[in-house]
Amino acid sequence: MDENGTYRWSGDQPKQPRKKPDLKKAGKTILLGVVIAAVVILGLTCFYTVDDKQQAVVTTFGKVTDVTDAGVHFKLPFGIQQVRKVDVNVYQKIELGYSSTETGYNVNEDESTMITGDYNIVNADFFVEYKISDPVKYLYSSNNPEMILRNLIQSQVRNVIGSSTVDAVLTDGKENIQMQVKELVTDILAEYDIGLTLVDVKIQDAEPPTQEVIEAFKAVETAKQQAETVINDAKAYQNAQLPQAQAEADKLIQNAEYLKQKRINEAVEQVAMFEAMYAEYAQNPGITHTRMYYEAIAQALPGVKLYINTGSGSDVQTLLPLEPMVQTNGGEK
Repeated sequence: MDENGTYRWSGDQPKQPRKKPDLKKAGKTILLGVVIAAVVILGLTCFYTVDDKQQAVVTTFGKVTDVTDAGVHFKLPFGIQQVRKVDVNVYQKIELGYSSTETGYNVNEDESTMITGDYNIVNADFFVEYKISDPVKYLYSSNNPEMILRNLIQSQVRNVIGSSTVDAVLTDGKENIQMQVKELVTDILAEYDIGLTLVDVKIQDAEPPTQEVIEAFKAVETAKQQAETVINDAKAYQNAQLPQAQAEADKLIQNAEYLKQKRINEAVEQVAMFEAMYAEYAQNPGITHTRMYYEAIAQALPGVKLYINTGSGSDVQTLLPLEPMVQTNGGEK
């Protein structure tokens, strides 16, 4: 109702004039949002972080321009420079013949079944460790370097086992097989130059395909262990007896040295006596000759009474030694 007492519908009221939008203010708001978004994008795309197990390959317009180590680094934004991180300080693994799971492992007979050089069948599982040595070559020298390495190892494993006997594969030749596979794969990897380095190759398990053959080889292995035990016991007995035998030998040698020295001393003594006798003989040959004669008679005829005629030149001859002509008996002559 207006002042005149008449009613008016709301639609009949005059429309208020609309305010014109402030284009300048809206433009400033949009510009501010664009600037903030640009700053955020720059902040997110200009810096990147590399951890201590990685190296980053930086490309500028698709061309490799740098390789960076651990830390925070700057790069050009908006896709001008791109970064690909590679785990270089991590030992990675390849499983041939089996695959590990959380609860155990799964067997892959297509990879593990092989023929030996003497035409026997064995199941051999291999565990391989490798590292990325050159991140640039790893990323751009080949399409799938891990698959190349896997196929290469499998090929060389079959090559080496195919030239080995079944006994070597199952018992005492495993270390030699591992060494041969590692050398062959390392040489070929150097030729391929795909940025990978082989660290180690190990035979995880090797066994015949049937239970009967497995039992036979277990019996052979048991016999070898028993033989080693007997050999070790014999060596222990040898080590226990050798010192005693050596001591006895030393005792015999010392006794022989003593007898030898004794004989030498006796010979030296006899030589000295002979030389002394010869010196006396040289001074009085006749007397010495006679004394030696009597001594020889006394030695040849022990207990004989020896009388010496002095031969004084008179009618009375003197007999030496002088003995009483009459034996005493009971104190009487």
